[in-house]
Amino acid sequence: MKTIVCLFVEVLLLLVLNTVSSQDIPSRNTDLNQGVITISCTSDLFPMASQWASEYRSLKPEVKINVSNSADKSIDQGDGEDLRLVTNNTYGKINETDWKMVIGRDVIVPIMNSGNPFLTQLMRQGVSQEKFAQIFNSPDKKNWGALLDNGQKGVIHIYMVNDESVKNGVAKFLKSKQIPVNGIIVGTKDEVISAVQKDPNAIGFCKVVNVIEPDNQSLVANIKILPIDKNGNGTIDYMEDIYTDANSFLRGVWIGKYPKALYSSLYAVSKVQPVNEAEIAFLSWIITDGQQFMNSSGYCALINTESQSQLNKINTAIVSIAPVNNANSMGLVMLILALVITLGIVITASARRFRKQVNVSPDFNDYAESFDESDVIVPNGLYYDKSHTWAFMEKDGYISVGIDDFLQHITGPVTRVEMKNPGEKIKKGDLLFSIVQLGKQLNLYAPVSGIINAQNEALVADPTCLNKSPYADGWVYRIEPANWYKEIQFLDMAEKYKKWIDTEFSRVKDFLAATLKPDSLEYSHVVLQDGGVLKDGVLSDFGPEVWDDFQTNFLDTYK
Repeated sequence: MKTIVCLFVEVLLLLVLNTVSSQDIPSRNTDLNQGVITISCTSDLFPMASQWASEYRSLKPEVKINVSNSADKSIDQGDGEDLRLVTNNTYGKINETDWKMVIGRDVIVPIMNSGNPFLTQLMRQGVSQEKFAQIFNSPDKKNWGALLDNGQKGVIHIYMVNDESVKNGVAKFLKSKQIPVNGIIVGTKDEVISAVQKDPNAIGFCKVVNVIEPDNQSLVANIKILPIDKNGNGTIDYMEDIYTDANSFLRGVWIGKYPKALYSSLYAVSKVQPVNEAEIAFLSWIITDGQQFMNSSGYCALINTESQSQLNKINTAIVSIAPVNNANSMGLVMLILALVITLGIVITASARRFRKQVNVSPDFNDYAESFDESDVIVPNGLYYDKSHTWAFMEKDGYISVGIDDFLQHITGPVTRVEMKNPGEKIKKGDLLFSIVQLGKQLNLYAPVSGIINAQNEALVADPTCLNKSPYADGWVYRIEPANWYKEIQFLDMAEKYKKWIDTEFSRVKDFLAATLKPDSLEYSHVVLQDGGVLKDGVLSDFGPEVWDDFQTNFLDTYK
């Protein structure tokens, strides 16, 4: 029924677009200058842009790239459809309708010696912005006792890289106009890092790329990133726990768990979404192979999942309808659009009522605008784990596993499934596979132990099988069980699991209510349906930071 509705609406929309296309509408020229890329950038990004252009020309000598160094004050006033490379210091000046894509970051970090005598306490409770400001502004408070409230008298030695962006970022973090000169040792990045490596009582400030080994993404010897107590509650809680390794830290920066004053994002910007094939290819190269040159320019490369999400921005077509000169034609277009919307609402409502009246097969889960407890399918005969996975013993003795219907409703359409290879051993509670939606991901844990016999290759070509058929076509692995009869004692059958899922609905609503702060402009469009019914695919509307919190609250708890 839903397919018929979609086809009907699509036909009407085609009629509308055909009416619009018959008018005299200006369009972006995609035929001229296909092999020419024009880039303007701020002065701080000019060296990196020039290096990118040089490296790309060596790969594609037929492409002509023009790079110009524009003054910061005029970068947001670029003409036409040329690409601009800017930081988010300039970002605020850019028109909100401009197309933009993150291409890297500039991140400042406080560092300490891994032999610091108070390392355990620092990693556990971190240092708040107020405490940092205290040791900078009050010479008598420049000791570990004042910083950690532990009564110790050891003096803190502060080092800082002699870089204007570092100084400005730290001053912004401290809410000060400038960094105090007295009591701070300033030097080159190598001098500062060497000093901190030798001094257990040191705190240094530098760019994070200065302390990450480019070959293996580990921190340089004898250096730790000093955790920041972002919310000032005296402990590094799960929302701030991003300091275990470099990759976790960079992911934490991406999803908003690090103070904004200490990092800036780098953007590629254009008045409209690029359609020039040369531009698209160049941008794709920048956020894939071109990322290897970020470090030498002093900037952070994107982590893999973010690179994928930015690639989707290039590949997603934007359809825009320009103003039509003929008023009568526009009136006709608006009338047709109104009819499409009205008919769509009526037919979708009818489909919804029809769906409630029939037995829905567990092999296909059609999407509705909202869903509640009665929409979640929990077939009999399967064993369910509270990490939202299921297990079923096939006739040949292998165990099929996958995700439950509740989770696929919550996430919405899956765009990629990251799976282990056949032959790998897994234990109950181990990371089994990850589901990804445009760069945002959730990790799922094994409901049983064993050896992976086969993976569902159909999920590579069509990941949405997890949504359409979570209990049949959307299976993820066949597993040779190791402790089946012992482990099923810790799994639930359908009746018990369905009751537990009902409580999950309440938890998700509470979770969303806490997430959707009244002053949150970013998620102001995300609401619960009338009566508190969840929106189908509700996580689709949220960014990676909310997915990360959902992971912690609903999946990691039961691994």
